[in-house]
Amino acid sequence: MTAENRRIRWGVLGYARIAQKSLIPAMQRSSNSEFHAIASRDESKLADCSARFKVAKTFRSYDELLRDPEVDAVYVPLPNSLHCEWTLRAVEHGKHVLCEKPLAVNAKECRSMIAAGAAHKVKLMEAFMYRYTDRTRRVLDVIRSGVLGDIKYVHSTFRFLLTNPASIKLKAELGGGALYDVGCYPVNFVGMVADQAAGSSDAAVLPESVSVECVREKGVDTLFSALMKYPSGLIASVNCGFNAHKRVFSEITGTQGVLEIPDTFLDDAGFLTLTVGEECHRVPVQQSDRYRLEVEDFADAILRGRTPHFSLTESQRNAEVMDRLLSASK
Repeated sequence: MTAENRRIRWGVLGYARIAQKSLIPAMQRSSNSEFHAIASRDESKLADCSARFKVAKTFRSYDELLRDPEVDAVYVPLPNSLHCEWTLRAVEHGKHVLCEKPLAVNAKECRSMIAAGAAHKVKLMEAFMYRYTDRTRRVLDVIRSGVLGDIKYVHSTFRFLLTNPASIKLKAELGGGALYDVGCYPVNFVGMVADQAAGSSDAAVLPESVSVECVREKGVDTLFSALMKYPSGLIASVNCGFNAHKRVFSEITGTQGVLEIPDTFLDDAGFLTLTVGEECHRVPVQQSDRYRLEVEDFADAILRGRTPHFSLTESQRNAEVMDRLLSASK
């Protein structure tokens, strides 16, 4: 069977909300994938999944699913603290892995996951779905056009008001906290822009210094802000949190212009605002099916033996930067 007509059979470890709402439907919409198996210890969740998605197989344990020879790839939407453990188990069973962000809770775990994937000759990717949107493509187009001039400042924020006191996002033992949950997006966005500003294509640019302020509640950060200075002189600020109104916004400032990016990490239609000198322009953005495109890219990478669009080099860089930010916040 050729790559053109084969479909990757997916297994999902846990019936998490993001799996229900986003990734499983994306698998079913995709051109090269099928939702094949689900694992959960909760019988009611298995029943709901079977009724809603007509999944072929259900398992009461993650290990059972990983032993199924018909499963080609697994999606890991588990709590952050479990990403490393279950990714390692999956790759040891020869499964390709799409793991939710953050890929790991520290750079050491990230390195071990990448090394294991390489050793077992399977694909591994962090699920940064915003990188599959028309909005992100438009941002890169503007930067690469040179219209902004030399980029001097980047700001990116992702926050929302968390009203559920029982949320796993507030549990330190499960890898909770605003930086891991939503702050990883601005950190990645800033890295992407810094690479472009430096003319780099391999996620090589790291900040030379960082400064952090954060608010902690019950052992996790609920408000996190950081300044990062890069060797070129570029300054970047990132902000994230659970304790105030929703705000998803970024801006890139250069010597010749400014690009404002509302809803930076979303996939709805809209526009960017580009100001060059005294002239202001709207750059239209089309709606994107970001989760489907993410699934299709990863499945195609498996089928064709190529590297996925979102690189593990970026994942490793993100983990290293977050380690530095968290260390600076103590």
